[in-house]
Amino acid sequence: MSSLLERYRSKIAGVLSCWDRVVIRGTVPGLCYAEGMTSYLNAQHIKIFDYAQFAKPLRDQVRQNAEKLAAEAGIKIEFVRHSGSRKELRIKQVLEQRGAHPGLVHILSAMEACPSYIPWHDKETHRTFLKPTTGKCLHYYFYFIDEVFGLCYLRVPTWCPFGLQFYFNGHNWLARRMDKTGIGYKLFDNAFVQVDDFDAAQKIADAFDIRTLHRSLDRVAKRYCPVVRLFNAGYHWSLMQVEFATDIVFRRQQDLAPVYEAITRTAVHAVKAEHVATFLGRKLNGNYKDELGNDFSTRIEGTRIRHHMGRASIKMYDKFGILLRIESTANDVSFFKHHRKVEQRDGNTVYKLAPLKKSIYSLGDLKQLLLGANRRYLDFISAIDDPSDGNKLLAKICETKSENARGYKGFNFFAPQDQRVFEILLRGEHNIQGFRNADLRNRLPMNAGQISRLLKRLRLHGLIKRVGKTYKYYLTAVGKRVLIAGLQVRQSLLPELLMPANS
Repeated sequence: MSSLLERYRSKIAGVLSCWDRVVIRGTVPGLCYAEGMTSYLNAQHIKIFDYAQFAKPLRDQVRQNAEKLAAEAGIKIEFVRHSGSRKELRIKQVLEQRGAHPGLVHILSAMEACPSYIPWHDKETHRTFLKPTTGKCLHYYFYFIDEVFGLCYLRVPTWCPFGLQFYFNGHNWLARRMDKTGIGYKLFDNAFVQVDDFDAAQKIADAFDIRTLHRSLDRVAKRYCPVVRLFNAGYHWSLMQVEFATDIVFRRQQDLAPVYEAITRTAVHAVKAEHVATFLGRKLNGNYKDELGNDFSTRIEGTRIRHHMGRASIKMYDKFGILLRIESTANDVSFFKHHRKVEQRDGNTVYKLAPLKKSIYSLGDLKQLLLGANRRYLDFISAIDDPSDGNKLLAKICETKSENARGYKGFNFFAPQDQRVFEILLRGEHNIQGFRNADLRNRLPMNAGQISRLLKRLRLHGLIKRVGKTYKYYLTAVGKRVLIAGLQVRQSLLPELLMPANS
């Protein structure tokens, strides 16, 4: 079965995968939690109930620094009463007048919630310490154009413990890199609608350097939040929200429109809960209690279909009528799991499947996980968009195969047992970890010998492959597409076709 990229090759200008929106949180180690701040005050011989007096001069320093930077740049700090999209709109207006040269663009201020601490004395233990609380304080949004990352902002609160929030867009970073290498492009908003050399651009995107990002973060923190120097500690940077986009750029709008309309119309009905888990590489079981589902919305820019599972989601939408974007998003990167070294309580280190760490140095592993999610989604929409090739392959896997004068019957998507096998093979964890005889035996009413024969059937029909000389198996690319197409026909399209006309 051909993929969507192969099927429309003559109509596609290129494909590009890179970071989109990235939001990073900065915290001061030792001060970002109540117990740590209590220890810091005790070490500095500051009374716990003098916490507010300790924090006020620091607040004033942040304010004075913001006013100084505004004066040097010849801008006026603008207070925003309603946060959200109004900030982005205001910055867009400023950029239209100012231009896109590097430097401080604008400073917005807003009263917003912030974490803080409250002094507390425990009468039973006679201990005095800080307790975590939430309050409101003035925040500054420093918007600037960085020579490496393009348009960014740093959100700086005026109250201790001064947790920062940094934003950049991977498309802006990539545009600046392509400027230096001489690759021509057209960037509208956060999308490349034209690139002279997609392969070269992809190589640049793949070479994203986390160490350069770290140095930039430390630099802007010192510039816009100078009080951090008083604590003799730098910031720890962790991932707060990330988006990774795969853009399929068509040559003409009239080429994408019919393809996108057909895909979205079918996907909105075909994608089930277990498919969403599979896209995101997760296992769906009866204990799962978080939100999971699909959303379809119509926007000014066009339509969008979004599949979400807890704090992660995958979206598909068109931009400017010429670009098809598949985008995976994580609001908590620990949602994703991968194999890594884990230090256990007894001090031993083991290599096992564990949640992704939130450090910015997890961006390399996270990229592979999100890119994998985008590719699985592309496989799915390729299957539902190509019924003709799907029918040919479905016919082949229904045929009996022979090896060593022994027959291995084909598969039937309408047989409950075969359908159950396919559902198990498409489970999210098997996309990452693969599966063994025992994994199927735990979910199917078969003994070890019957499972071995089943695996042989699947291999002969080209649906699975074995990894080297191990006993671990993965679905083949063809296997994924065939199973997705078959289950989609069985579970979604066929019931609709058989539905009475007057229902």
